[in-house]
This record gives sequence, structure tokens and C-alpha cells, in this order.
Amino acid sequence: MSQGYAIELYFDPALENQVLKAWNVLARRQISTQLIEIESRPHITLFSSPLIEPARLENIIKSFAGKQEPLPLSFSSIGSLPNDKNVLFLAPTPTLSLLQFHSQLCDALKKEGIEIGEEYRSDSWIPHCPVAQEVPKIRMGEAFSVLRDLKLPVTGYAMDIGLVEFSPVRELFSFVLSNTLEA
Repeated sequence: MSQGYAIELYFDPALENQVLKAWNVLARRQISTQLIEIESRPHITLFSSPLIEPARLENIIKSFAGKQEPLPLSFSSIGSLPNDKNVLFLAPTPTLSLLQFHSQLCDALKKEGIEIGEEYRSDSWIPHCPVAQEVPKIRMGEAFSVLRDLKLPVTGYAMDIGLVEFSPVRELFSFVLSNTLEA
């Protein structure tokens, strides 16, 4: 049974490989292998919900992706979320284009009657790309040190947007950011 669904933003191959490098370093040091084990893909989560009809989202996301350009991203810092999941992440510089992209997606979802949970509302969303989950608390400092050795900023583009079911992660569909749909 599914734990939930998430709309995720995916990267160009070079940027994805930089994130995977962080995952692999943390896995080799036996700090965290969770993202690899659940078969995740490097991403920024734009929206998540425990209950949603995937078919209902497909046309919304397809239409949205067709109106968007690939989005420049620069992961410029590392951080941790204040929750019990012990997540470490790379944080993109919160550019106006990234924040507008997210806000426009939320507007498209709301227009279709989909409720946006508190942590994904435009005024409280923390854009982040997870690099480790369930890091033992006693190894958080070590994990931060490992991540600090990455040569930041890491830059590239968001190229695709998709819907996944989790956990384990299973991509249901994705669409290229193409800006090719006629109005």
C-alpha cells in the first residue's frame, strides 16, 4: 500500500550525477543508504499528499510542464530539516524563477480543487534536494562534514516534472519542461 504521492522536479544528467555522488559518498561511509534503498531519484519535492488520484494530476502536470522552460538551479548550501526523519539536503538558491515555478504549480493545483498542505504552501515551502534520510543523530556532524567537502555551488537545470508513489519510489509519469504547448 502506498504511503503517498509526490510531485518532483528532476535535473539534467550532469546535476543529477553531482547529487548521486553525494548519496554514494554517504553510503560508502555507511551514514545513509535510505534514498538508494527506496529507489529514489535526485529531486526537489514540489508537493506531496498521502491521498490523491494520480490520474487527476496527470493532465494538470502535463499542461503545466508544457508551459515551463527548463529552470536554472544552483545548489549553494547544505542543511537539515527540523523533524524526526534526520534528513540532510542540498539547498538551491531560492531564485525568483524557482519560487514562481512552485507558486504557479500550487495555483494550478488549487484551481483544480487540490488542497496544498502547510509545508508545500508558497509562503512556507523549503526547497531542498535530499541527500540523506534517517541519519543517526550521532553521525549528523560527520555527514555534514562529508557534504561540506562537495564543491558547492553545484549548478544545472531542472528538466522534468513527475509524479511518484512511495515508498519504495515508483515513478508514475513525468513530463519534460518544454514551453511548447499552444495557449
